[in-house]
Amino acid sequence: MRAGATAPKPQASGAKSSSGAGLLSIGQVLQRLSPEFPDLSPSKLRFLEERQLVTPSRTESGYRKFSPTDLERLRLVLTMQRDYYLPLKVIRGYLDDLDAGREPVLPGGVQMSAAPSILPAARKLTREELVRESSATPMLLNDAITASLVPAGDTFSDESLVVLKALVELQRSGIEPRHLRGFRAAAERELGLIESALIPTARRADASSRAKAMELAREIAGQLELVRSSLIRSALSRL
Repeated sequence: MRAGATAPKPQASGAKSSSGAGLLSIGQVLQRLSPEFPDLSPSKLRFLEERQLVTPSRTESGYRKFSPTDLERLRLVLTMQRDYYLPLKVIRGYLDDLDAGREPVLPGGVQMSAAPSILPAARKLTREELVRESSATPMLLNDAITASLVPAGDTFSDESLVVLKALVELQRSGIEPRHLRGFRAAAERELGLIESALIPTARRADASSRAKAMELAREIAGQLELVRSSLIRSALSRL
């Protein structure tokens, strides 16, 4: 996760321009956001509206119209989902705090680094760049790939950079990637639990159901993370 300056405070979703100038249709919103978020669909936009993450205005005929503020708010929501894997319930609380003039911090103490419109696109790091930016050794990276903690490939994501930086710090305490092989197995078991819980929703093949299934998956993953963190804190208190 990226840390930095506090996120800017987007205008409250309910605040609309007094004129229709600059308002966008669903199709125009998709055209602007799809290059950054290829999985975005009309159903996903309507789903986010149902969850009150954005409240576009309506024409007399009932068509949705999105303001520039709505567009940036959507970009923020989608970025937080993609880059921080946050459930919509958490994102909604974050936006509510922004709308109230507070300076919220994401779970884990992370603050959004910049306005979503100027967030850098997802990077692809070469092996050399990954090793250099993480201060890791090539051997540590090889060990991380062997232990399935970092995916093998010619290029690597920012997520791999975060993991490798953590492994550098753990190595200083004598914890090597080989000691963490069980983490991958545990993650696969959790994925199995999530997939089982999604079966009723996943059976429906429409786009709206797929969006709801993905959101439910994030919600379940967040709750599992809370249980795991609690167990670790409880165990640490006995040391």
